[in-house]
Amino acid sequence: MKLTSLDWLIVAAFFLVYLGIGVVAARRARGGFSEFFLSGQRMPWWLLGFSMVATTFATDTPNLVTNIVRTTGVSGNWVWWAFLLSGTVTVFFYAKLWRRSGVLTDIEFNELRYSGNSAATLRGFRAVYLGVFFNVMIMANVTLAAVKIGAVVLGLTPMQTITIAATITVLYSMAGGLTGVLLTDLLQFGGAMVGAFGAAWFVLKMPEVGGMKTLMAHPQVTPLLNILPDFSAADSTALIATFVIPLTVQWWSSYYPGAEPGGGGYVVQRLLAAKNERHAVGATLLFNAMHYAFRPWPWIIVALASVVVFPTLDSIQKAFPNVDPKIIGHDLAYPAMLTFLPAGLAGLVMASLIAAYMSTMSTQVNWGASVLVNDLYRRYLRPAAPEKELVRVGQAATVGCMVLACVVALWLDNALQAFGILLQIGAGTGLLMLLRWFWWRINAACEIAAMVISFVVAVAFQMGLGKELSQAMQLVIGVAVTTVGWIIVALLTKPVDEERLREFYRRVQPGGPGWKAVIERAKRDGVQIEGGTGSDGDLGRAGVCAVASTIGIYALIFAGGWFVYGRTGQALAASAVALICGAAVRGQWNRLTFR
Repeated sequence: MKLTSLDWLIVAAFFLVYLGIGVVAARRARGGFSEFFLSGQRMPWWLLGFSMVATTFATDTPNLVTNIVRTTGVSGNWVWWAFLLSGTVTVFFYAKLWRRSGVLTDIEFNELRYSGNSAATLRGFRAVYLGVFFNVMIMANVTLAAVKIGAVVLGLTPMQTITIAATITVLYSMAGGLTGVLLTDLLQFGGAMVGAFGAAWFVLKMPEVGGMKTLMAHPQVTPLLNILPDFSAADSTALIATFVIPLTVQWWSSYYPGAEPGGGGYVVQRLLAAKNERHAVGATLLFNAMHYAFRPWPWIIVALASVVVFPTLDSIQKAFPNVDPKIIGHDLAYPAMLTFLPAGLAGLVMASLIAAYMSTMSTQVNWGASVLVNDLYRRYLRPAAPEKELVRVGQAATVGCMVLACVVALWLDNALQAFGILLQIGAGTGLLMLLRWFWWRINAACEIAAMVISFVVAVAFQMGLGKELSQAMQLVIGVAVTTVGWIIVALLTKPVDEERLREFYRRVQPGGPGWKAVIERAKRDGVQIEGGTGSDGDLGRAGVCAVASTIGIYALIFAGGWFVYGRTGQALAASAVALICGAAVRGQWNRLTFR
């Protein structure tokens, strides 16, 4: 792609606005840990919700969707659409509990919930495991997508792309803290979606594509259009891998960034930054609706069009002979399609992709730095460190995480590869993350065992053990082995100290039958730990909201697809289902208990 002066002017204008916001927010960010990493815990739901959506719109996301559509069809997206189940459960069962907990990071939760040396060890372990290893893998995946876009669109080498992208993002992330990230996320999301819809609109007008009706009727595209997989297919392997396993096992069992069962990472950071519990719940509900129902279809349109323009990997390689063959994959088809964009629109789309990269990376480095500062540096090295020192250490941690991510990005081959690796590493830990709020018997040893077992199983599979098994079966085996392992540990090891259990319940008020034994022991000792929130009745209302919102958002996914396909009647029917579900959620909303 040859960008004109107009294109570069558009890109430069976006950069200036981002940097301006960072400079404005910098003064407040220097106020201390809470200001830099949690924006003083006064952010509104709509800003937090759009920030989460912007973060999940990374440069690798359209590449991942394109890879899925070209290899397994539109129905292959159920491999990540299934995570909506985890998302809506987090909205109505866990969002307010996180805000109520009073912790500064999701890692700090470990010493709120557990006790003794094992809790301290777990906190340090997770700070390294999630704040460094897991976080670096996510950033490397996003950087890999930037490398591919830079190679195809701008003709840059991997090292050139990484150097430019990493430098800009580090400088931006170190300036304004979370407040700067949130404000720029809002702008970046708007720009990214305008670019995505603009790209889809232009691609449909290409002579090779011939418009929506022609595209939908193309013999190579038609077999890819089903939103649901073919349940009558003789070969059930794809059905199990992309639909059955994600909806029955994956969503509750795997710890994956942005869709952690019960919440985690940058999602929890946003919840902790909310004004109150109501804003925390509203933010995550907005995030899930926008993330799953609103964003995917422009990418899917471009992916389908790419099947016509670049039907094979050889056709992509032939069109871009100077691109390293190592990074040629189906995910490269998305940036390949962008090379056809005209002046002006090309600049807008490039600015949107840069915005997508920056929003994700700035969030990840800010969250990773908050964990390293709060849960390693301040917890173990300098408990009495002044606030300004913590901010400086966080800025240094930002640089370190970015450098590691760039190194790992050069090792990865494609977005779907990294997606599978992350799912396998977190396989089996998700159920524990859900139950630790509602079952008193879980202790720190359980979490340590779950992470170690899942990691060992993932490494074993990556080294070739069980190579004859599909990735879906490897996931199921990993979940089974890990889950059995941590449950055995829970039953055989010493419970958390009684006083810590009581303090946790008193503060968080999760409700449910899993705390019955603790409540009864407290009553026998004349200690009051129950309050007016978190009752079993509230859990019932939360369940109704979770089910209704899940059905409603899935209905919106179908409505969007059927509108694209020209099936107006079906689209309107799906939209009506979504409206009914929305009314059901609204009817229960004011009956939910918030502090």
